[in-house]
Amino acid sequence: MKRDFYEILGVSKGASADEIKKAYRKVAMQFHPDRNPGDKAAEEKFKEAAEAYEVLSDADKKAQYDRYGHAGLSGGGRGGFSGGGMNMEDIFSQFGDIFGDDIFGSFFGGGGQRSRGGQRARGVRGSNLRVKLKLTYEEIAKGVTKNIKVKKYVGCTTCGGSGAKDKGSVQTCGTCGGSGQVRRVQNTFLGQMQTVTTCPTCNGEGTTVTAKCTSCKGDGRLYGEETVSIDIPAGVQEGMQMNISGKGNAGERGGMPGDLIVLIEEEAHKELHREGLNVAYELHLSFTDAVFGTQVEVPTIDGRAKIKIPAGTQSGKIFRLKGKGFPAVNSYEKGDQLIQVSVWTPQHLSADEKAALEKLSNSPNFKPHPDKNDKGFFDKIKEMFS
Repeated sequence: MKRDFYEILGVSKGASADEIKKAYRKVAMQFHPDRNPGDKAAEEKFKEAAEAYEVLSDADKKAQYDRYGHAGLSGGGRGGFSGGGMNMEDIFSQFGDIFGDDIFGSFFGGGGQRSRGGQRARGVRGSNLRVKLKLTYEEIAKGVTKNIKVKKYVGCTTCGGSGAKDKGSVQTCGTCGGSGQVRRVQNTFLGQMQTVTTCPTCNGEGTTVTAKCTSCKGDGRLYGEETVSIDIPAGVQEGMQMNISGKGNAGERGGMPGDLIVLIEEEAHKELHREGLNVAYELHLSFTDAVFGTQVEVPTIDGRAKIKIPAGTQSGKIFRLKGKGFPAVNSYEKGDQLIQVSVWTPQHLSADEKAALEKLSNSPNFKPHPDKNDKGFFDKIKEMFS
């Protein structure tokens, strides 16, 4: 079972963005692979911290996690948190700036662009994309795989995303010598002070392109379309988000792609209504069926089911079909179907029908006398939503 993200970083839910960042930096420093060579447990804790920070540092993902927990971030393939499918180079490329330019800067690949292998990270990371995905009750109940077409920036196949005309058109940056950083030494009354900034010539990439790709004009990407397969787990709800790692816009000049954020919407059912994990249905009965009892067929999210209506059923009576509701995400819990009876009162009567009812209206059995065991209106409302 996944650990709580706040517990991993040692912060409270009310922690500020700055406190979350500092906490991640502390944990990442502690379990950094370069400090713990060959220690697989430390490496897993390092990845775990990156996973927690990737979610808690993003306002949308944090809100989703606070509301639904890990279930709100789940998805198929590399869905949900992107860190679970990232390698070390991905983590350093995305979060390298967290380590800063202090005494550990060069040792930990500080400056925000250096990967663990010592090479500069290529390009600029692509932006995230948001799409809405509408699901039917049946799809939500069982889970479904959706293939959707997403219009976005995709990597240029001509240059492989480099933005260069050919391999010979990429050269080491002459300003920073391939480091991606420019160091300046200044004399002050306190002595010499050294500052490190991102190279303005190559924007921290360490290389420059002398001849641009003719297809993408040096951007390394083109606007196009991609079909993305998304595994939707059973039990998702309206408003939940799924984060599909690496399926957003392609990065510039070979940079990491952004994420695809999928917002779940529910398609209204023509007969059923969702209340959390439960499904509600209003059953209209004729007066005679309520008096004599009957057997009726009702819709469910799994098809149709037959239920027996006992004689003398009152309007407002609620029947419960156990386990006929929605499943909870990543859980064995399952809701019920609640069927509320509504006795239909005829509005247009013939003269004979009126005469028959008038004759019966004075009968003692037609006078209201609710049983003391019958639940009141407010008790039934509580039962419906419990």
